[in-house]
Amino acid sequence: MNLDELKYCPGTLAEGFSTYSPSCLRNLFNGKKVNHVLPYEQPQQSEEVAEQFIENRKRISISGVQEKLSLLLEKNVLRLTKEGEQGTYILKPIPRDLKKVDQVPVNEHLTMQIAKQVYGLNTAENALIFFKDSSPAYITKRFDVKENGSKLGKEDFATLAGKTKDNAGANFKYEYSYEEVGQLIQKYVPAWRIEIEKYFSLVVFNYLFSNGEAHLKNFSLLESTSGDYLLSPAYDLVNTKLHVDDTDFALHKGLFSDDYKSEQYKKSGHPSKSDFTEFAMRIGVVESRVEKLLNPFLEKQPIMETLVSRSFLSEANKRGYLLMYTSKRNYLIAQ
Repeated sequence: MNLDELKYCPGTLAEGFSTYSPSCLRNLFNGKKVNHVLPYEQPQQSEEVAEQFIENRKRISISGVQEKLSLLLEKNVLRLTKEGEQGTYILKPIPRDLKKVDQVPVNEHLTMQIAKQVYGLNTAENALIFFKDSSPAYITKRFDVKENGSKLGKEDFATLAGKTKDNAGANFKYEYSYEEVGQLIQKYVPAWRIEIEKYFSLVVFNYLFSNGEAHLKNFSLLESTSGDYLLSPAYDLVNTKLHVDDTDFALHKGLFSDDYKSEQYKKSGHPSKSDFTEFAMRIGVVESRVEKLLNPFLEKQPIMETLVSRSFLSEANKRGYLLMYTSKRNYLIAQ
């Protein structure tokens, strides 16, 4: 990738920018003029940097398979945190042991931008950032850390469901249904009628964009300024089907806590509009709101295709991404 030929903001994918656009700098870096190139070589190319990365990884407490590093913004420069420092950004470089590994950061960035810009989902602020050799990494701003460095309360749904490796085995974060997650939102969120709609839209989005990592640890409740808990901004949204052979849902039980499937689902092997309508009703979405919430996902969204075309995916993977989306949308609109 030639960084001297950037045409789109590596944050918002807005046209006509060779670095971060003003709106990206405002939302992601508090208006500071941050360079889209990190002050680091790729760890594989520098022993000294590799040591710093290994040391940093020991300290970050965020779980997950993908490598995550903790950064903070010092004046206008991002750097790895040192012992005792609270990071405000998470960096996810190209991972290992997946197909098309070099496409993972750009895939996550694109999927997060589509969620926010096309479907209006509340997402963690994010962008692409590049090592000195032009290889991409995904950067996201921590939403659980305040400006003064103190942390907001945050609970993921594995914790809320009482699931751990000890009591539910190695696949504990997958052993559940999305209906049961909805019931936990009703139980723990005072304003659940508002938050359940956001959750419903997120589940539909994850299906439409083949996110096979939408497991219990990738949904969270976050402490609000008034001290109660709301659904956190969405994070870790990625089209996993580009990299692994995934099923429709990350949670093994799928949408429902029982064996419910519409006739269309039984016929095609994939859920349709009627399944998601049933799901909405079961988790407490008001009946008159279901159609309105589903419609954006059923309709063709030209802005989505524009974002894919501007993304940093390779041309072949742009085509693959759109094909997967089209297939899922066809299943979704089937009656």
